[in-house]
Amino acid sequence: MKPSRDTPLNPTVNDIARVAQVSLATVDRVLNERPGVRKVTVEKVNRAIADLGYVRDTAAANLARGRVYRFLFILPAANNEFIDLIERQVTDLATGLKRERTQVSCMRVPAFDPMALADAINALDPAEVNGVAIFGPETPSVRDSISRLRAHGVSVVSLVSDIPSSERNAYVGIDNIAAGRTAAQLMGRFLGLRGGDVLVVTGSMLARDHLERRLGFDEVMAQDFPQLNVLASLEGRDDPELIERLLPQALAPERNIVGIYSSAAGNAGLIRHFDATAPAPHPVVIAHELTPLSRDALGRGLFDAVISQDSGHLVRSAIRIMRANSDSAPINMAQERIRIDIYLKENLPPDPGGATGG
Repeated sequence: MKPSRDTPLNPTVNDIARVAQVSLATVDRVLNERPGVRKVTVEKVNRAIADLGYVRDTAAANLARGRVYRFLFILPAANNEFIDLIERQVTDLATGLKRERTQVSCMRVPAFDPMALADAINALDPAEVNGVAIFGPETPSVRDSISRLRAHGVSVVSLVSDIPSSERNAYVGIDNIAAGRTAAQLMGRFLGLRGGDVLVVTGSMLARDHLERRLGFDEVMAQDFPQLNVLASLEGRDDPELIERLLPQALAPERNIVGIYSSAAGNAGLIRHFDATAPAPHPVVIAHELTPLSRDALGRGLFDAVISQDSGHLVRSAIRIMRANSDSAPINMAQERIRIDIYLKENLPPDPGGATGG
């Protein structure tokens, strides 16, 4: 159907009923995907919708039905400033979202414990939640739990660390392989022609985001900076105390550590070690996530660069995607792409009370 003088600029359900030659009640059933309408009639109504260019006012429809969105963020229970920032973003958005008939909340589960995560997901009542954003490991038990939610129509988003083998609807977070490659370029360029060993401090190689960052880092280091030897990962499980205990041996004076890639959390342990030992010469340090601690370390010259992602963008994007999935509405993935930010002490944004920039 080509636009004509008879085609309304802002078509309504009355126009759909007129063009499709059906009742308003039938149009309502098709729009709300209720049973009792023959397939041929559904096709006729959908064809009228497409021809008229009708765009449904989802907010108005939800208001009329008294619908409330209920979204849950499942986050690791760890001594991790970045996770704290994500939870703070959820809390800060909660009040404003109530006006949009949206309830958001957080749950913490033990970090790097896939069974605890799977149990938490399985304990959810699908009738009480419309969407779940999950920050956790990729294991068969977690995948099965996600499948259960999806089978009940619950939208699932993987957050920060992807779970691509699951039935999740979308991933919200940076490209972690690209982030690792970026860290390697920064490391190699800061060190120049200097040779030596590079230590990688990670949380757990069972965490997909940590594994992908390491893969990207190794690719670039081997290809572009062969004079640097990347050591086996030091797994600190995002525990600052554990990292602080492991570092003295890893950074012993007889070892030629010229660079440190802190690819996960636990920066507090690394900073405390530097403050206590003041190593000389100072290794180049590339870390992740702009938090109050890493911001201070950049300012004091303990860290050379921080690769970050905007915690506010992560949360807002996850909520938009879960809401769109709940409404079967299109998603603007360009808007939801989380960019990789690089911060030096020279380009630190104003400190908004501990939130990330961007």
